[in-house]
Order: sequence, then C-alpha cells, then structure tokens
Amino acid sequence: MDRRTFLRSAAAGGAAAGIGGVSGCLGFELATGSASRAPPIVEDRPDGVYLPSHVEGMEMGGMGKGGEYQVGVFYSYAHRFWNVNGTEVDRTDIESDDDVHLMASVWDPETGQVLPETGLSIEVTKDGSLVTQEVIYPMLSQPMGFHYGGNFPLDGDGTYTVNVSVGAVRTRRTGAYAGRFESPADIPVEMEYSQEARDEIMFRTLENAGERDAVDPMQMEMVPDATAPATDDLPGEVVGEANSNDAVLVATVLEEPPEGIDAEGPYLAVSARTPYNRMLIPAMGLEATHARGGETVFSGELTRTLDPDLSYHYGAALDGASVESGDELTLTPTVWPQVARHEGYETAFGALRGGMPERTITVE
Repeated sequence: MDRRTFLRSAAAGGAAAGIGGVSGCLGFELATGSASRAPPIVEDRPDGVYLPSHVEGMEMGGMGKGGEYQVGVFYSYAHRFWNVNGTEVDRTDIESDDDVHLMASVWDPETGQVLPETGLSIEVTKDGSLVTQEVIYPMLSQPMGFHYGGNFPLDGDGTYTVNVSVGAVRTRRTGAYAGRFESPADIPVEMEYSQEARDEIMFRTLENAGERDAVDPMQMEMVPDATAPATDDLPGEVVGEANSNDAVLVATVLEEPPEGIDAEGPYLAVSARTPYNRMLIPAMGLEATHARGGETVFSGELTRTLDPDLSYHYGAALDGASVESGDELTLTPTVWPQVARHEGYETAFGALRGGMPERTITVE
C-alpha cells in the first residue's frame, strides 16, 4: 500500500471509526461530483468546542524536505473556515472556482515535532505554468490540529508542483532548538490530482453535530500530529490547569529555565491545548501574575517558545521566586490565538463569542 492510499484510508478510518464518545451516532454521505458540498452550519452553536456538521478525509499530495524542514501536502474538498485577525472573525465561504482545500504541515524531521509560526506560502504550477500562488493561513482543525491551509482553484487532472515556501520560525527556541529554524526554505512537492480521486474522499455528516465534543485526530503514518505533551509527560512540576473559553492552560514549573534563556530561578511554562484531543493552540498572547498572600511576586508576559521537551508553550522566568503551595497563578490571555478555525473550533478560544477571560490557579 503506498502512502497516498494509506492516508486516504487512515483518514476515513480515523474520522469514521475514531470519533471519541460518538460511535453509532454518525449519518453518512459520500460526496460525489462536487468540491463545494457542505451541510448547513450548526444552529445554536455552543460557546466552545463542538462536533461539526461533518467530517472529511483527505488525500496525500506528497512530501518533501529542504533546509531543516520536512513538509507534507494534502488536499480535500474545498470548505468554509473562519479567519481571525485581532478580535475580528471573518468566515471564508467556498467560491465557485475552488477545487480543493489544500493543506500543508511543517515539522522537524529530527524530532518529529510540528513547527507552528513559520509563515508559509504556496505556489502551484502545472507543466511549468503558474496555476495559483498565495499565502495560506495557519489553521486549527479537529482531525488535523495545527496546519496551513486554504481553498484553491486547479487546472484539471494532472501532475502539479506545489512549491512550499517555509519561513523561519518566529518564536523563541530553547534547548536543542536554540539556533535552529532561523533560515527559510523552498521545498517543491509533486502532487498528482484528479477530480475522481477527490470525489472518492470520505465525507460524513454527524447526526449529533453541535454537541460538546470533538472528532478524534487522524492517525497518519510518516506525518506527525500537532498534539501537546500529555500532562504527565511535561517536564517540571505541574501545578494546575485552567480553562479559558475551551483553551486548556496547563501550568508547569521547572527549577531553572531551558537552555538558551538568560535568566535564573524557576521557569513557568504554560502549555495551551484544545479539550478532548490536546491539539496545540499557538499564536496567542498570555500574561501571568504570581501572587503569595495577596502580594504580587511576579507579573509579566509569557513568551511564545518552542522547546523539544516542553513543545510549543508560553513561558517566563519568575525572577528567582519559587512557587509554593497556596500561591496563586493568574493567567490572562491578551491576544486570541491568531489562527484560522475549521468548523467546530470557530466559537472557541475567544472567537465570535465570549472572549478569553483570565483564570486563576491555586497551587496545591
């Protein structure tokens, strides 16, 4: 079985059979002959993560490697999504000439860790002629987690070259990542496309759409997922977690900062992830206040950081102050996650309704 066939079947199996807590509650519809089939948006959506109207599989276009990066390119049916710009949320609908939703994932081939915040653009050519070229959006979806994506027109069946331009990682890097991912790379990926193959991609409607739950992530060979470390696997001492509009904020304290941070004393790291499946939530602003007995010990911004052990997180050295039982850590989101949302995430993490209220963790 080649990787393209595997991915299509894995996507179907992961989305159809692997939906946590909702087995037996699926309706079925096979999308044929149209890239723009989409059920109506769920009415009375909750202010948080919910089961979307439908789930889709995807076809693998190909993989490539350049510089310090590995990329995978995938496509599925064109679909609606929601862009976030500051506190503005705008829905992108399917246009008449959209043939596919084109997706790309970028990861470190040495550790297998997905790399958010690289910046990404795609140029699609066929037989040496430009078909389309544009920046694609950082996105969150329930089956795939963090990735880059957008709706694209194509030029019929055939062989395409998708040139993926990966920017340097913009976040602070620590540990073995210090000094890495500083240069951009252009990575060409060959992709076979046919409308017939697209129309064979799994498409299922959910009878219990709108319920507070999420579809399970796809299991894909050779392509890492974008999940945050399990709480028990985080370095340091986990001191608690809080939920702000369904962004689960897990706080851990290390005895000293990771290598590459010029500071001393304990280091507070907050890992932000989705409920149900622990997908990383990047590109938000987060501040923390550490208080003891009503007195502020530390107050400041948590810096977006990429570390091989802590993964993507928000962190700061605590000015030498230890964290003790009874202390309070107040986490204040200052910027909503600046990533587009697939259906099921568009009302969570500050978007559309509710904002992201501050939350306080009392250290036990």
